[in-house]
Amino acid sequence: MTKEYPEIYFACSIRGGRDDADSYAQLVNHIKTRATVLTEIFADGKLTSAGMNKPNDEIWKTDIDWIRRADAVIAEVTNPSLGVGYEIAKAEEWGKPVLALFRQDGTRRLSAMIDGSPQTEVFNYTELDEAIIAINGFVVKIKD
Repeated sequence: MTKEYPEIYFACSIRGGRDDADSYAQLVNHIKTRATVLTEIFADGKLTSAGMNKPNDEIWKTDIDWIRRADAVIAEVTNPSLGVGYEIAKAEEWGKPVLALFRQDGTRRLSAMIDGSPQTEVFNYTELDEAIIAINGFVVKIKD
């Protein structure tokens, strides 16, 4: 790929909980300096765990279309989410590069299905600045 601005599907917990919404917004704002974020709405602080006010089948279709269109997926996986796991699996199935960001705080463990996947690059971090450095390196790799 030689796009100047790759298209990124940013995945994060929505119905699984919005405790990390501020971090999601900071990550998306950073990604936007290097790529086009197709799912900027997911980082919106106004989005609650109720999700978007749309029928589930419409949400599924929109998200699947975005994943197909994306050049890569960056997923914040600290807060467990069935939807994010599904999105990562679809991205892997379609050969999309995936970066999974997991904040280590000593209270949670990342799912073995994500952490053990040979198709997903997992980056463990403690400070958001570390995740931003990982994003920078990932975007450079997918642009080549």
